[in-house]
Amino acid sequence: MATKRDSIWKSLDWVTVLLYLILVTCGWFSVCGASYDFADHTFFDFATRAGKQFVWIVCSFGLGFVLLMLDDRFYDTFAYLIYAGLMALLVVTIFVAPDTKGSHSWLILGPVSLQPAEFAKFATALALAKLMDTYGFALHSWRGAFRVGCIIVIPLLLIILQQETGSALVYLSFLLMLYREGMSGMVLLAGLCAVVYFIIGIRLGDVPMGAGSASSMGQFVALSLMLTFALAFVWVQGKRWPVVRVPISVTSGAWLASLAVWHLWPAFNPVWAVWALLAGTVGWLLYRLIRTRQRVYAFSALFTVCSLGFFYSSDYVFHEVLQPHQQVRIRVLLGMESDPAGAGYNVAQSKIAIGSGGLTGKGFLNGTQTKLKYVPEQDTDFIFCTVGEEQGFLGSTLVLLVYAVLLLRLLYVAERQPTVFGRIYGYSVAGIFFFHLAINIGMVLGLMPVIGIPLPFFSYGGSSLWGFTILLFIFLRIDAGRRRQVN
Repeated sequence: MATKRDSIWKSLDWVTVLLYLILVTCGWFSVCGASYDFADHTFFDFATRAGKQFVWIVCSFGLGFVLLMLDDRFYDTFAYLIYAGLMALLVVTIFVAPDTKGSHSWLILGPVSLQPAEFAKFATALALAKLMDTYGFALHSWRGAFRVGCIIVIPLLLIILQQETGSALVYLSFLLMLYREGMSGMVLLAGLCAVVYFIIGIRLGDVPMGAGSASSMGQFVALSLMLTFALAFVWVQGKRWPVVRVPISVTSGAWLASLAVWHLWPAFNPVWAVWALLAGTVGWLLYRLIRTRQRVYAFSALFTVCSLGFFYSSDYVFHEVLQPHQQVRIRVLLGMESDPAGAGYNVAQSKIAIGSGGLTGKGFLNGTQTKLKYVPEQDTDFIFCTVGEEQGFLGSTLVLLVYAVLLLRLLYVAERQPTVFGRIYGYSVAGIFFFHLAINIGMVLGLMPVIGIPLPFFSYGGSSLWGFTILLFIFLRIDAGRRRQVN
């Protein structure tokens, strides 16, 4: 028995490495542009943010080299141990981290501050890959799904306890990997429905259906959607059109009739009519379940009941669970209030900065919004507005194209992995990068709530840069070992 493997430098995916170097370099110039003060004499002075970022970039290169030098089987062997160590560090952070802008997520180690939440991502990805590569593992079994859920939920809850909701939401990106591995698309649909119900409950919950009407527009719309989904699931998932043809016809007619009655008699509350239709539909689903014992009816009934519970709890969650500043950000995003000098200030100034860049931008270090410090957090969470102002639409588009190529390359590399471990870890990395990119860019453009997550390789900060570097280079090392052959 002899083990053969090519030199790591021959099997290393240099395309991904090149994309990494391009993004890191562009990111450093963006940090220079966002943080430069005309009193500064050099970009390499450690007293400046540009100088500190340069040192962290150099250290990230060294970190990447070390990760490549380790045997790729090291990550598989010690995946659970790495995960346990990072989870313990997250617990410690809750109690020892000082208050930093309302969160307790930063460990102060002399002149260096580290955010363990950034490093817990790669540990979680490794643990998931290790678990799902286990012989006999089945994602569709209750035991398998429970174990996967625990690995994801534990760091998520620990980070929430650190008052870092934005970083915690990143762990939802693992759902993209699970979908690739066979998770039902209904789970993603359930997540989408939860977002829609939450928005409807908050935005339209207190809006009447008409002048002087006691009917809630939010309740009517949400309950109507639930009614539609309840029957559509049986039709689409169970492929039982003959079975649902009559219920769909009856409920559609009754729904339209309730609107007609309300239009003629405004005192009538159509919400109660939809409630009655929904209750009758759930009863019919349970009857079909008892009679046929087919899971599609159970799933549809359960989904409807859970949707009702979630919708009517959204108001409580919004007012009692979310922090006041989070409530204001959501209201501003949904257009429920205008706060250009408060919660909406960051986004408003970011839009001004991006718009002022025009087609080709104002040029490096010539951004007026940036130089006059109008945009808060312009070198961290809002770094992309610096790109838009200095490089314009063309420069911003080019940066996004590089990110798109990186994501597509990660998916390609993940698909060519000979092991389940490598494929799952690769898709986890791609999902995390995509989530960060989509949320950060959407946040800067005012399409997403401001939750404070960095733009990969661009945002100022050693923790985020090192965290993304570790994520990427572990995957590169796993991929470099794919050609190992045993003769």
